[in-house]
Amino acid sequence: VQLQASGGGLVQAGGSLRLSCAASGSWFRFYDMAWYRLPPGKQRELVAGVTAGGTTKYADSVKGRFTISRDNAQSTVYLQMNSLKPEDTAVYYCHAHWVSDYWGQGTLVTVSS
Repeated sequence: VQLQASGGGLVQAGGSLRLSCAASGSWFRFYDMAWYRLPPGKQRELVAGVTAGGTTKYADSVKGRFTISRDNAQSTVYLQMNSLKPEDTAVYYCHAHWVSDYWGQGTLVTVSS
């Protein structure tokens, strides 16, 4: 499967962005999907995930601010990011898992203070 992430950009603190990740192929509904991020100078971390069955999980740092959702008909997973903080600045990667792991190309989110 190929993953195409989009929606990153520059936003002021307190603002919002919505990331999208479109997947190729016809088996999207079987994939567990997730968003990871790589902050500058830090390690990659899980931001949010949604299973094929719709169960979601979030990093403590984004709970209450970010929402992950999926549209199986559109083979797309979304990450709605509200109340953004400068520490949310990172390259955000889409990830899919079903038997194997797949990664998107990353989209840069920059939050200015």
